[in-house]
Amino acid sequence: MTDYGHDLLFGTFVTPSAHHAEAVVDLAVTADRTGLDLVTFQDHPYQPSFLDTWTLLSYVAARTERVHVAGNVTSLPLRPPAVLARAAASLDILSGGRLELGIGAGAFWDGIAAMGGRRLAPAQGVDALREGITLIRELWATDAPGGVRLDGDYYTAAGARRGPAPAHDIAIWVGAYKRRMLELTGTHGDGWLPTIEYIPGGVADLPGLNARIDAAAVEAGRNPEDVRRLMNFMRVGFSPTGRGLLDGPPNAWVEQLADLTLTHGVTAFLIGGDDHAVTERYAAEVAPAVRELVAKERAASSS
Repeated sequence: MTDYGHDLLFGTFVTPSAHHAEAVVDLAVTADRTGLDLVTFQDHPYQPSFLDTWTLLSYVAARTERVHVAGNVTSLPLRPPAVLARAAASLDILSGGRLELGIGAGAFWDGIAAMGGRRLAPAQGVDALREGITLIRELWATDAPGGVRLDGDYYTAAGARRGPAPAHDIAIWVGAYKRRMLELTGTHGDGWLPTIEYIPGGVADLPGLNARIDAAAVEAGRNPEDVRRLMNFMRVGFSPTGRGLLDGPPNAWVEQLADLTLTHGVTAFLIGGDDHAVTERYAAEVAPAVRELVAKERAASSS
């Protein structure tokens, strides 16, 4: 059992299609209205058929009241970390503490380079992300003395003034799959945010991947429980009979998600798609039942 004990979060993982902009925003409003916790959007600035994610996050935050918003995940190579830190803190302030920061080392390097970003090798991308997260946290640390100074290989700061301070402790969730990125998640991240379809072995691989994060956290003097485990599910659907992961009746979803929490420590579930009926049913029938089942099992295991 690898339940890290976090409260459960339920949300959406949305493609920010520019051709269906109104529908994208409407889905976020539906998520807010139905009581989901998170609305997240892919971030691919080199994709011309997508809305700019940061602009969309700001617009959605203004159109909603309680749901938290995040990039899933923000492409650091095209989002300079010092500017990203100020943008994130600003949106967090304006939204009343409803911004979280999903972040990644970068993918689709041809597209990144075409937009003027640096083309990095995988190992370089990990090191750049580590520097970027460090710089972001330093700029948010308004109680620390002096300006921010960082002499990194990829990012620098020469006495940058700190601030603004976010309205709440913004979580930094790292999109990671390979060994060094998982280790970075354990040492520097507040959460791990992969997509289940991109994990070669699916759920069967989770124990080994969790173990890498946990070991890195311990080596860095951190508690592995401080690193939340989140999960994107790109292909989901309700059907009369169970046909696979999140493809079946609501009770099958409930059992699968509860098992992911209790066995693998996943405590945030983000479903893909653009179907309002699926989103509403997820919020009304699945989320509360998963919370109830997990609470029951946790109580039983602690007694």
